[in-house]
Amino acid sequence: MNSCELCRTPGGELLWQDSFCRVVRIEDADYPGFCRVILNQHIKEMSDLSIKDRERLMATVFAVEQVLRDVLQPEKINLASLGNMTPHLHWHVIPRYKEDRNFPNPIWGDRIRESLPQQLDTATAAKLKAEIQRILG
Repeated sequence: MNSCELCRTPGGELLWQDSFCRVVRIEDADYPGFCRVILNQHIKEMSDLSIKDRERLMATVFAVEQVLRDVLQPEKINLASLGNMTPHLHWHVIPRYKEDRNFPNPIWGDRIRESLPQQLDTATAAKLKAEIQRILG
């Protein structure tokens, strides 16, 4: 599907992939460590997958969540599957911190406060990638 961004591009910095799905990190200064788990097939909804494939995709989402918790130690992790703008099955795995611009509200709402742009340092980004690769194989 040439019109689908997630069919045409990796969708972020590729951290891991297999034939079924991939994990990417989104460069977002307000939400360092923001990852997506993206199905490699162009499918719109979870219910379009077999039960086995749903479980496989969610196992990947939960593995990424655990790695983010272990490596970054955020206040909370947000999981979201929206796809209104990009109708290609993917999950957002977003570490949240009390000082981020919207906490405790969703990241897509109006800013509550100004936050200082942050980036993962090179060592933390490398550790995150290595742990995702280790956990997912």
